[in-house]
Amino acid sequence: MNSKQKLVILAAVATVCMVALLRLPTKTAKADPHEDSSLRPVAVALVKRKPLVNSLTLSGAFRPYQQVDVHAKVAGYIQKIFVDVGDHVKTGQVLAILEVPELNAQVKGAKADIQRSQDATHRAKSEIQRAESMHSAYHAAYTRLKQASESRPGLIAEQELDDAGAKDKEAEAQVESSRAMLAESESQLAVAQADLDRLAALEAYSHITAPFSGVVVKRYADTGALIQAGTSSSTQAMPVVQLAEWSRLRLVVPVPESAVPQIHLGSAVQVRVGALNRTFEGRVARFADALDQQTRTMETEIDVENRNGALVDGMYAETRLVLDQKNDVLTVPIQAVQRETSGAAVWTVDREGRIQEKPVKLGGEGSDRVEILSGLAENDQVVIGNRSDLRPGEKVQPKVIEEKAGNGEGGL
Repeated sequence: MNSKQKLVILAAVATVCMVALLRLPTKTAKADPHEDSSLRPVAVALVKRKPLVNSLTLSGAFRPYQQVDVHAKVAGYIQKIFVDVGDHVKTGQVLAILEVPELNAQVKGAKADIQRSQDATHRAKSEIQRAESMHSAYHAAYTRLKQASESRPGLIAEQELDDAGAKDKEAEAQVESSRAMLAESESQLAVAQADLDRLAALEAYSHITAPFSGVVVKRYADTGALIQAGTSSSTQAMPVVQLAEWSRLRLVVPVPESAVPQIHLGSAVQVRVGALNRTFEGRVARFADALDQQTRTMETEIDVENRNGALVDGMYAETRLVLDQKNDVLTVPIQAVQRETSGAAVWTVDREGRIQEKPVKLGGEGSDRVEILSGLAENDQVVIGNRSDLRPGEKVQPKVIEEKAGNGEGGL
């Protein structure tokens, strides 16, 4: 055999080996000894112990904790306005000053009345002192004459004694009259003082102050504008500014009728503001305690602190209200449960891979899982896929579907 024939034989052998290798099955992964490719795959989930939270996510809009149009108590022209839109003010801070000339004149008149009443009071007191002095002199004279007449009858004429007694009584009456004049002047002084206090209070209202700490959201008037008294019912009084409190906001949400019994004052809630991509802590502060007849919902207000001013009036937010919460309970995905009039049931895959239908007793329900009170054990496999073409007793290949972290607890 020459060298050429040897090369031909070697090439033929190499070709045969190559064909044989190509016909061998390629092994890409280690085969699962429990899998049977002839069985139908079925999606299953494990029965697990988890915290079960029944929550409700509602949407609403923020509004100020307080908002008011600040009116003037008295009518007048704005002499000076100190604030504008966006200014932060404190309680009692002067927002504007009104010029009210006629009120100032009335205050001066009331002060003059007080001075006149005080002078009258001084005069009445002096008159009382004079009358009391005269009464003391006449009374002493009458007493001496009477004593002399009694000790020596006939010494003092009866006419003289009667005249002395009459003067004594007249002086006593004058004292009483002076005291009455003093009481009247003191009453007039009290009336004048009350009138001055009233006018001074009205004059103080010419300084328009902030009723609470907040932000000026609207300014209605400028310097020189005529402002009518806010108490006048005959005219439509124009406010000076509109003030809103933003350090704390109200989130108003409609709670459906089914969830009303689970709403409690003081409950902590999480408020998610999508525009800021932030979550804030809030508390259920108040609710209407009555249902809207059209929407069958109860208006509920949640107070949210806003000390750094991140939140704005009208901003949209979502809140998660926790209606009920249980820890470490046996749960399955909601889609695994079949509900019928006779009760609830689930389909399980036993250790042999056969489908079984088991009746179960349900407890509380969360957003994606339901509590199992009886009928299943932990780590049982329940069918969560399409069951329309499955039959009890059929042997299948279970495929465990891993759940996402936090599943069953819900959240915003």
